[in-house]
Amino acid sequence: MSSARPAGLPHVDAKEPAVLVLPGPVTRDEVAALCAQVRMLLAGRGARVVVCDVGGLGPPGLAVVDLLARLELAARRAGGQIRLRDPDPALHALLDLVGLRFQVEGEAEDREPALGVEEAVETGDPAL
Repeated sequence: MSSARPAGLPHVDAKEPAVLVLPGPVTRDEVAALCAQVRMLLAGRGARVVVCDVGGLGPPGLAVVDLLARLELAARRAGGQIRLRDPDPALHALLDLVGLRFQVEGEAEDREPALGVEEAVETGDPAL
């Protein structure tokens, strides 16, 4: 007895990542609920990544850094991670300053070439 093969490639997850839009200034009381929402998005959709839209968070500060660190911790404990969408350049600099690294949507991941970049070959170069 044989069964039909499922459509698509066997080891490719075609699901879109879950998106969490972080509203304006987040209070300390809202952090636990947002962490629970990250865990729910990872568990409910079977996703490995939650994209956090941070464009509306307002001016970056240590409260924002604390929020993002807690969201990343909640995601990792649930077996996933967060990726930032639309971070302010000042937020990116502040995260680098405190030593936190986050994937940013649209940036090439480590060891991946940026999209659309091709290596130039000059004529006369010996082949390696």
